Amino acid sequence: MKGSVLPILLVIVGGIIYHISQKSVARTSSPVAVIILAYSVGIILCLVVAWLDPSIQPGWFSLRQIDWAVAGIGLGAVLIEVGFLLSYRNGWDLSNASVISNIATALLLLPVGMLFFNERVTLRTLVGIICCLSGMFLLSRR
Repeated sequence: MKGSVLPILLVIVGGIIYHISQKSVARTSSPVAVIILAYSVGIILCLVVAWLDPSIQPGWFSLRQIDWAVAGIGLGAVLIEVGFLLSYRNGWDLSNASVISNIATALLLLPVGMLFFNERVTLRTLVGIICCLSGMFLLSRR
């Protein structure tokens, strides 16, 4: 394990809030409207944090920072948001949708990490893959 656990704790807390909120969205709400409003709240919160952060220097925000990776984050976020919203509306359980999607994502990213980021697959990784596949199989059975 590397570095501080605080960033992962933020992900965990954010994930819990995120999935409970996604599961609780009214079925009558437009998925597009929900995502637009959710991102508006996110933008406002980011601006408040930026305003409160004393380490932020003038000129911190520039449209020149937008490249393919930033656009990819936006595209991925929208696909995730709409995908979970529709999954929950179609009857997926709160616990299973998140676990199955995260396992599948991790397994599909494995070769990407190896090919483009020089990440290595260890014996521990292989054992983890087997556990993930077993868990995915067990969770996906009805």
